[in-house]
Amino acid sequence: MKDKTTALLLSIFLGGFGVDRFYLGYTGLGILKLITCGGCGIWFWIDLIMIATGKLGPADGSAYAQK
Repeated sequence: MKDKTTALLLSIFLGGFGVDRFYLGYTGLGILKLITCGGCGIWFWIDLIMIATGKLGPADGSAYAQK
């Protein structure tokens, strides 16, 4: 189970390097995001918003861990 707060913090601080995508299980997209430096910053903001709103969850389809 992945934690939404952890995913959001990774996106804020390391999102330009694709760490948030690696954490959520999207390895291919994480590599692509790493190579493009977060899509020149655009992909960084898109992922940040999608994680914050709950539109982007773990790749295995599970829900975020409940606290």
